Amino acid sequence: MTDIQPRVELIDISKAFRGVHALKNVSFSVLPGEIHALVGENGAGKSTLMKILSGAYQRDTGAIKIDGQQVEIRNPHDGRQQGVGIIYQEFALATDLTVAENLFIKHLGSGRGIVRWAELYRKADELIRSVGFVINPRLRVRDLSVAYQQMVEITKEFAENVKILVLDEPTAVLAPKEVEQLFQVLRRLKSQGMSFVHITHRLDEVFQIADRITVLKDGEVVGTVVTSEVSKDDIINMMIGRKLSTMYPERETQIGGEVLAIKGLSLADSPVQDVSFSVRAGEVLGIAGLVGSGRTEVARAIFGAERVAAGEIVIDGKRYSISSPRAAVRAGLGLVPEDRKNQGVILPMTVRANTTMPSLDKVTRMFGIFRARVERALVSDLIAKLSIKTAGMDVDVADLSGGNQQKVALAKWLSKTCKVLILDEPTRGVDVGAKVEIYTLINALAAQGLGIVMISSEMMEVIGMADRVMVMSQGRVAGFLEGDEVTEENILRLSIKHQSSAAPAPASEPQPVAQQ
Repeated sequence: MTDIQPRVELIDISKAFRGVHALKNVSFSVLPGEIHALVGENGAGKSTLMKILSGAYQRDTGAIKIDGQQVEIRNPHDGRQQGVGIIYQEFALATDLTVAENLFIKHLGSGRGIVRWAELYRKADELIRSVGFVINPRLRVRDLSVAYQQMVEITKEFAENVKILVLDEPTAVLAPKEVEQLFQVLRRLKSQGMSFVHITHRLDEVFQIADRITVLKDGEVVGTVVTSEVSKDDIINMMIGRKLSTMYPERETQIGGEVLAIKGLSLADSPVQDVSFSVRAGEVLGIAGLVGSGRTEVARAIFGAERVAAGEIVIDGKRYSISSPRAAVRAGLGLVPEDRKNQGVILPMTVRANTTMPSLDKVTRMFGIFRARVERALVSDLIAKLSIKTAGMDVDVADLSGGNQQKVALAKWLSKTCKVLILDEPTRGVDVGAKVEIYTLINALAAQGLGIVMISSEMMEVIGMADRVMVMSQGRVAGFLEGDEVTEENILRLSIKHQSSAAPAPASEPQPVAQQ
């Protein structure tokens, strides 16, 4: 296999930011018709390497070859000209435009100012279906769930004439059925000679889809292996330098009294109706369900970010009317949202400022006098506790890797004393070593008496962490599972409880807008 001329070669690539080496003499190649997985812990250099390939970053040293020819990729346009496409963790969509307009945005002005809308929607529908998804091309992107925005992003790249497509955590927001649809598309395009670089922390996916695996650690290549010749434990050992004895650390569950009760929660203009559940002190309540089941909407409603039509929210026996996130914080709630970039952190602000944002009362005295030494001690402790890889607390969060941004989103609630912490996809985009750190931290918080609500699309994560599991389907509670009942089979059975084959779209998707 390695005797074939590579489609792309990165040779002795080095890159430093502000004197800190992100990549050190990295060599990496992808063959024609190959799906090559690039894995490593957060901050290992995966995204930096691919940004150099696409032209978003410039290498300090090294060379790039495509189809055997050395090329200069000075910017993303050059990358496109060389047939390189990349899908980042953060989307590059015009959210106020429709799906069809996003897919063909480069061609909207090619008809002398006249857009043939019927033809545009028809072509968009054909393209979406050819990829393997089903999305109404007339919907505005801002009205789609995060998962469906990801599908649009993927489809947009397939519309370009790319030979090498880099996928940076493409399945992080997709349900298992949608992941399989995506993999079917990748296999079909691979058989046609297209090459893929698949960056992911989900090792199960690596062994399901990749031909070869390259492991990066601290900006250097640990090794490249053929997938069929290694095990998951081998890859984990290469990534973190040690064997992972168990993914989900054990804890002694000491359940206390009820700290949160949701009674008959219904959202305005939403399929989410009549949701009731409770969380006790020291308990981890997992919420499972398919994409579009209403899990995130429920979390946002409890936190005051969605308009509630009916229902009660009771915290520590006291009924609250939570009309805003500020009111939720005052009541003792915390939320780590699924959309890290837009809702979890403020990217242009520092790690320090993001971390202490909800807990300014801890770092100020009477009359608002700021206590810088107290703040720096608090942030330093949390950086160490969560193993956040950063050059310092005054580094902008935008300069961190995606997984470390997620840790900052979690750190800010650890600086605040909460009664209930809601975690929506807490380990999305986080490497296996950091996942265990976060799981250990969740257990420690539960042991301190917090009530934890954990929403996750990873079924094994829910099974491994939760004391009880609430399963949602089509905006309603499909059932609760506890003890030996918490199995993949039972979760999946309840997840599709209210589904029907005639259902035209997920519950969270809006109705089609009128044709222009």
